[in-house]
Amino acid sequence: MHDSVHENETSAEQPEPTGHAPPSGLLDDLTRLARAVRDLFGAQLHLLAAELGLARSAVSWLLAAGLAATIAGVGLGLTLLGLIGLLLAKWLSSWILAFAVLAVLEVVWLVGAVVLFRRCMHWMSLPGTRQEWRAIMRDTLHRAERDIGTDEGEV
Repeated sequence: MHDSVHENETSAEQPEPTGHAPPSGLLDDLTRLARAVRDLFGAQLHLLAAELGLARSAVSWLLAAGLAATIAGVGLGLTLLGLIGLLLAKWLSSWILAFAVLAVLEVVWLVGAVVLFRRCMHWMSLPGTRQEWRAIMRDTLHRAERDIGTDEGEV
C-alpha cells in the first residue's frame, strides 16, 4: 500500500540545500573557546565571592578568638604575678618588700621588652647587604629623576 502522507512528511524533514555553507570549524572553535573562557571566569568570580564571604565571617571569629586569648593571657599573667608575690612575701617575710621586688622585676621586664621591640624595628629598617643598599639608593635616585622629568614636562 502506498501512503502519500508519509512521503510528504519525510520530504519536509530533509533540509533543502542552500547556497550557504555550514559554519566553518574555526568559527565553531572560537565560539566554544569564548564560551569556555566566559564559563571559567564566571567560575572564578563565584569562587572569589565565596572566599570573600568566608573571609568576612572569619574576621569576626578571629577577633573574638583574639579577645578571648588576650583575656586568658592577662588572667594567667595576674595569677602568676600573685603567686610570685606570695612566694616573695613568704621568703622575705614582708609584703611591702615583696611588692617592691615584684615591681622592680616588672620594670626590668618592661624595659627589656621595649628594647627588644626597638631593636627589631631597627633590624627591619636596615638593608641586608651593601648591594641591597646600593639598589635601594639607585631605585630612589631613578624615581626622583623620573618625577623631576615629568614635572618639567608639565610646566
